[in-house]
Amino acid sequence: MNIQPLFDRVVLKAVEEENITSSGIILPESASKERPYVYEVVAVWPGKADRDMSGVSIWDKVLAGQYSWDEVKIDGQEYKIVAIEYILAKVS
Repeated sequence: MNIQPLFDRVVLKAVEEENITSSGIILPESASKERPYVYEVVAVWPGKADRDMSGVSIWDKVLAGQYSWDEVKIDGQEYKIVAIEYILAKVS
């Protein structure tokens, strides 16, 4: 993949997580009423002069707002391009 976001944008890729109950039952995605929006950062631009982009770096897992991105598909893989202010939190 060769994509570089511009200005204050970050490129994200969805993290595939299985829904497993505490008893070990795997739930299909259709059974989940709320979909978690966990993404992996795959590209970050240094940002505008007035914007600090040091809060996220490549390979970080983050939570992003549900309707805050633009979707692109490159080489069969879907990516989200989102402004830094729509990244809600880092996940550890």
